Amino acid sequence: MNTKKNILDIAAKTISIESKAIANLINFLNKDFENAVKFILKSKGRIIVTGIGKRANITTKIVDTLNSTGTPAIFMHAADAIHGDLGIVQKNDVVICISKSGNTPEIKVLIPLIKNSQNKIIAITGNLDSYLAKNADFVLNAYVEQEACPNNLAPTTSTTAQLVIGDALVVCLLEMKDFTS
Repeated sequence: MNTKKNILDIAAKTISIESKAIANLINFLNKDFENAVKFILKSKGRIIVTGIGKRANITTKIVDTLNSTGTPAIFMHAADAIHGDLGIVQKNDVVICISKSGNTPEIKVLIPLIKNSQNKIIAITGNLDSYLAKNADFVLNAYVEQEACPNNLAPTTSTTAQLVIGDALVVCLLEMKDFTS
């Protein structure tokens, strides 16, 4: 253990990196975000939120917030979906797929299966050139320049950014529906 490092400096640096990345998300709001909200509002189905790895943890929080604010939602783990759980997705459901790279093997298998069922896909990704982004109906950009992790590996800033995009989506939906306490 390196006792010479200042714990508060490390914490402050982490918060600074993440807060700058979150503030930058405003610059990525576009017609796809607006159209995704409008599409969900018109949808007759549920919202299925899927992801893999640490993104799966983010998806469950978004699902919980959607459900508690009047938009029926279900979590579907991307790996489980390609191993038999794809039956969760019904005819009019909208699928939100969360992936940093948008190129994981599970995502590359899952996306065509969802498209074959003619469900719309909303991608939340930081890679606009990814397989996911190119095959989604709506792309919500959650790009971050760097992770707060000093090795730029552990999902820190990217998961926070995806959660914030999810929260922005949820708040837009509840306000557009005039959802009250």
